[in-house]
Formats: sequence, structure tokens, C-alpha cells
Amino acid sequence: MNPLASTRATARKERHPIGLYVLFSTELWERFSFYTMLSLLALYLNAAVSAGGMGWSLPDAQKTVATYLFLVYAGPVLGGWVADRFTGARLAVTIGGIIMAVGHLLMAFPTVPLLFCALACLVIGCAFFKPNVSTLIGDLYPDGSPLKDSAYNIFYMGINIGAFAAAIVAEIMSQRFGYHWAFAIAGFGMILSLVIFWGLQRHIQPIVCNAGHPALAGNIPEIAHAPSDLAMDRVPDRSRIIALLVIFAVVIIFWMANNMQFSTLIYWADKNTDWSLSPFLLQVLAWLTFGTVKVDLANVSGVASNAINPFWIMALTYPLVGFWGFLNKRGKEPSTPTKMVYGMLFTALAFAFMAYAGVLGGDTGKVSPWWLISGYGLLTLGELLLSPMGLSLVSKVAPVRMRSMMMGMWFFAIALGGELTVIGVYWDEWRHSTFFTLIALLSLATALLLMLLLRPLKKSMPGA
Repeated sequence: MNPLASTRATARKERHPIGLYVLFSTELWERFSFYTMLSLLALYLNAAVSAGGMGWSLPDAQKTVATYLFLVYAGPVLGGWVADRFTGARLAVTIGGIIMAVGHLLMAFPTVPLLFCALACLVIGCAFFKPNVSTLIGDLYPDGSPLKDSAYNIFYMGINIGAFAAAIVAEIMSQRFGYHWAFAIAGFGMILSLVIFWGLQRHIQPIVCNAGHPALAGNIPEIAHAPSDLAMDRVPDRSRIIALLVIFAVVIIFWMANNMQFSTLIYWADKNTDWSLSPFLLQVLAWLTFGTVKVDLANVSGVASNAINPFWIMALTYPLVGFWGFLNKRGKEPSTPTKMVYGMLFTALAFAFMAYAGVLGGDTGKVSPWWLISGYGLLTLGELLLSPMGLSLVSKVAPVRMRSMMMGMWFFAIALGGELTVIGVYWDEWRHSTFFTLIALLSLATALLLMLLLRPLKKSMPGA
């Protein structure tokens, strides 16, 4: 039988399993809790004690956020390794979720010792939860499944529905009740995530071949072996791992730029954006989330801006997927590494756009929120060409025996990018336009480097 015809026949017969939507909901509520806390963290640390904050200087707050981002995304390397060797992905998700719920609830108590205990719990919990819930998505499909890319796009939509709601909830709760009630809401979101995962876990049945996996032996009722003639199977494991490590190294700059939305872009939204110039904007966002809740525009903080990125993701995901489908039918869809080049170019353009907004008045005063919204639109296009594609790439390219650990390495790249956001300590020392220009130039240089590496990468990951 013609292999191409066989693949098309499989695509027609395959359907997304119920387990995808269970993990979609699990991740949605985990990300709701994660981003509710993260949306508030920088401002909470920097806010005066009289305003309910910790009263730290901006550099100290920035360093703490950068360190937290590094640790929370570096931990999944260890969590993935533990799951591969000992616990299996499902138990690791449960352990991580319980520890994270404790961490979020501890954030509701306003003392420095409990703050650091809470951050430690969130780091440890995320180490177990994050790489393994992503791995479980890929394990629902046989290797070579044509549905795997779209599965990760659907999963990524769940992440951003949670992130969108988180920013609005964080803004409203912190306005009306203070930071600590908002942190408590994050804890309840994590508990709901665990309830969904455990209540519906019977639908999460991995079908990939996990031969020799000590933690999964005997736990999978039926194992479907991948076709032996897949082009990827003929690439040595060493070459596949090296190719993934190159991708991870290259995207560190992207994650530095993208994670600015939790520090310097929040500061921009807080101090350099005049929300009253678009009085209907936040009311619309609040209505989309709650139906009737009103937002006090006179006291809007930068927290609300964290709803912009997930909103763009929800708006752009399906048109972008449709565009790739249109190109695929004509045999012109670019490879995943090529899409990543475009992603870095959009990232560079986004920060060049924000630099121009600084020159036009944002360096010393306030400008329209539409500069920030448009800049986020460009940054989101870059993210959609990098982040969900990266998750899918790991699932397709990584050897089965190392899949959770390699997924952890993807998050370690995010961790290094998060640590590099420490450059935000210069936010008040440099002109904002200068700061954004530097990020734009670093993103452009990364895009050019990735472009030079495209040919060898394609040889090491055929069909990706």
C-alpha cells in the first residue's frame, strides 16, 4: 500500500480521544492558578506595604521574578527524569498538583517566610506537573499520528483560556479585595485542576510504545507500536537529541523576550499606558469573562495587560492553523524549524514596534493602550510559531525512553529565558525605547542564526 495513502487513511479514521479534553481542562485550571499568581507577583513585591504589597525596590522585585521564572521552568528537567525512571507521568502530575495547590494557598498569607515557602512549593510542584502533563498529550497518539500537531494546538488553547481568565480575575480581585484574596483564588483553581485530572483519569490511556519503561510496565492495557518505516526512526537517537538541544538553545532569546510580559511589559502597562484613552476596552474584557463585572478604569494596574496575550492566542490560533492547512494541501507548508525562524522575526518586529511607541511618548509619559495591544499581537504570532510547535516537535523527535526528560529540557530553555529577564533591572535606568530596541536586535540575531542552521536541522528531524 502507498505509505502516503495509508497516512491519509489513518488521518480520516483517527479522532482526538476524550483524554485530550481531560488534559485540556486540567491544564486550563492549572494555568489559571499559575498566571493569576504570576500576573500579580512583580507588582505585589514592588507595591508599598500600605497598599498591601511587600514594599521591595523595583530591582529586587525584578530579580526575584527572574529567579522564580528560571527555577519554575528549570525544575521540569528533574521532574521529567523522575517520571521517566520511577513514577510515570500520571503520578508525577498528581504529586506536582498537590504541592502547587499548597504553594498557591500559602501566597494568601502576607509574611516574607511564607512567601518564600510558597515560591518553593510552586517551583517543586511545577517540576513534576508541567513536563508530564505535556508528555501525556503526546502519549495519547501513536508515533507518526497526523493529529499530534493539532492536539498540541488544542492543548495550547486551554493554556491560554486559563491565562486570559487569570489576568482579569487577578485585576478584579486585587482591586476589590487585595492581593492575598487573589492568591487564594489561584489555589482553588489548582485544586479544581486536580479534581478534574483524578476524576476523569480513566480516559487518559497512553497508546505509544513504551517498551522497557520501568514505571509504565503493566500500566498500559494495550500498546500500539509505531510504524517501523517512519523516516524519523531511521535517524540515530544521538542526532535527534543534538538537534533538539540546538533548538532549545536558540529559543532561549525568544523566551527572554516573551517573559517580559511578566515584568517590563507590566511596568509599561502600569506606568506608560493611559487606559482611559480606550474606556470600553477593559469593560469588554471583563464582560467576556464575567458578564457584568465593572472595572474601575481610574485604578487599572498593569495586571490587566496579561489578558492581552492569551486573547490574541485565542483569536489567532485557528486562522493560523487554517493557513498552514491551506499551504499543506499545496505542498508548501514550511517545516517546524522554518516556522520558528518566522516566529523570531515576528518577536523582533513586536519589540521594534514597542520601541517606536517609546519614542513617540512612552519613554517619559503615557500612550494609547493600542500600542501595547498591537505589540502583543505581533509577539503572539511569534509565540504561536514557536511554543506549541516546540511541544509537538519534542513529542515527535525525542526518543520514547527520554521523552519526559526532553520535554523538561524544553522547559529548561524557558527557564534560561526567564532568568535573562533580569535585564529588566535597567528598565528605570535606560530609555524604554532603548530597552525594547535591544530586545528587538537580540531577537533578530537569533532568527538569522536559526536560519543558518535550518539545513542540518531538517536532516536530523525529517518530516518535523
